[in-house]
Amino acid sequence: MSNIIEVKNLKKQFGDFTAVNDISFEVKAGEIFAFLGPNGAGKSTTIKMLTTLLSPTSGSIILNNNNPVENPNAVRHSFGIVFQDPSLDDELTAWENLEFHGVLYNIEKGLRRKRIEELMKFVELWDRKNSLVKEFSGGMKRRLEIARGLLHHPKILFLDEPTIGLDPQTRNHMWTYLEELNKSEGITIFFTTHYMEEASKIAKRIAIIDHGKIIATGTSEELQIKTETSSLEEAFLKLTGNVIREEGANATDKLRAHRQWRGGGKR
Repeated sequence: MSNIIEVKNLKKQFGDFTAVNDISFEVKAGEIFAFLGPNGAGKSTTIKMLTTLLSPTSGSIILNNNNPVENPNAVRHSFGIVFQDPSLDDELTAWENLEFHGVLYNIEKGLRRKRIEELMKFVELWDRKNSLVKEFSGGMKRRLEIARGLLHHPKILFLDEPTIGLDPQTRNHMWTYLEELNKSEGITIFFTTHYMEEASKIAKRIAIIDHGKIIATGTSEELQIKTETSSLEEAFLKLTGNVIREEGANATDKLRAHRQWRGGGKR
């Protein structure tokens, strides 16, 4: 199976601060891959470089045979993304949110509307297509964001802590949808989470990053064997320590990146 993501010696500096420090890893096409780390470890910065929101200081990225720096538009059409923070327009209906997204991607009208119906039924929101998003629960919004991320048939779906704040029932339903999609369409799923049980159960392979460096990669079982522990959470804590971390990226940086994505990133 070929690699759909290849990262080599990737580095990102903000002034004197090194957020991502010479990391290398690969993700195979069709793989479900978890990227774990404490707050401020470099997860979000790495995802922003993979998804064209930030340019690397050095190193290289190949995503679906394209370089995000040299050919960002091709890369953007290769992936969908569900942000950690809500990104839907609450004043639009569920249908209007997806319709707007499809127009941005220049999906032909007939195909776009067929795909919207297909995905809204897939995430069980078709009966609420004409409801304003501000009336939705957190779980419903998350499902709609997943549908939006899948609208243009991406090869890769990035999920940045997609289940944060969701109840266990909604989390289980969401992963059932995504695992079914992974099997039926072969889509690659790259996700971050702080739920260790979720990563252990869902991911085929896991990379742990801390202080900007990847410190371990493998299956949940391999990481437990390496650390002589009995769960992924214990392995994670043994590798990263027990000190509570501060959030690495400040709110202004997150907002600026998100605005860049919505306003100027997708053309």
